[in-house]
Amino acid sequence: MSIAERLAAVRAALPAALTLVAVSKTQPPEAVREAYAAGQRDFGENYAQEWRAKADALADLADLRWHFIGGLQTNKARLLAGRVAAVHTVDRIELARELSRRLEARQARVQVFLEVNVGSEASKEGCAPGEVPSLAAAVRGLPGLDLVGLMCIPPVGADPRPHFRLLRSLRDGLGLAGLSMGMSGDWREAVEEGSTCVRIGTAIFGPRPPRQP
Repeated sequence: MSIAERLAAVRAALPAALTLVAVSKTQPPEAVREAYAAGQRDFGENYAQEWRAKADALADLADLRWHFIGGLQTNKARLLAGRVAAVHTVDRIELARELSRRLEARQARVQVFLEVNVGSEASKEGCAPGEVPSLAAAVRGLPGLDLVGLMCIPPVGADPRPHFRLLRSLRDGLGLAGLSMGMSGDWREAVEEGSTCVRIGTAIFGPRPPRQP
């Protein structure tokens, strides 16, 4: 199947109001162009420098919307400011403040999801569930940041539903609308549990090529 065919199959199974982010990490710009030609506009990247090179190569696609969905070092915030539509991985106040500072300098704004470590995994990024209210309050007070929701990645091999439900409960407590949850392996469960934004890569682009050093 082509990228366009896989994209159409995924779209057909998703609610119309849900945002589909096509995860294009390690994919070449040509693959993004093919998905774009098939009508896709929201794309997700995990690595700041890889994203920047790809964004430069695709700068002619004016209405393409980039979502940054990978772990973000504070010193890489400058690369994203003013050039991405959303950052899904804000998990600490230091990162939020640096993003805000860079955005304010460019008179720009970005949508923000707080990443929550729903499985309390030591190997994963994300703030602890108990830290979400205080982080949300701090982010809401920073210029340039539009807090729209929460994001999570459930533990591999576990039933994702309890983790999705925890995220939804935290979201509801904050009065937010967005839930960025669900990837190629668990998007169906995520949609059933109320996701508003799924991040799907291999189901659209096929097997991921190795990342270039």
